[in-house]
Amino acid sequence: MGDKIRVLVVEPMKPCEVREIPDTLEAMQALVGGNIEAVTSLRYASAIVCNENGKLLNLPYNRPLLDESGLLPLDILHGTFFIAGMSGEHFVSLADEQIGRYKKLYDNVMVLTAEASTPQENRPHKKKKAAPER
Repeated sequence: MGDKIRVLVVEPMKPCEVREIPDTLEAMQALVGGNIEAVTSLRYASAIVCNENGKLLNLPYNRPLLDESGLLPLDILHGTFFIAGMSGEHFVSLADEQIGRYKKLYDNVMVLTAEASTPQENRPHKKKKAAPER
């Protein structure tokens, strides 16, 4: 192979970045940190490629996985993912128009995480002082 493809890399809490990566399974797995899973868009001839075990590995929240309209969140993507073009069943370089569309979409939506506070009823109770003995 030896060829490279131009993809849009999306890391948690960072703006999207265009990169050229080797067109190999190993390079794609290294980028997402494990086995890859592709969520394809037939309408836009592209694929979101993420770590197939991102949730199970408790990778950081990244971006919402949106429906074809770009409005309805279907799931939350965990860990770094990238977007590649599709030609049949093969990943290919993204066109400038695709990069623009996805950069606009994913630079403007992020999933933020916050520490949950402990509900009042689960907080440790203060011990009551014992009544003095008489």
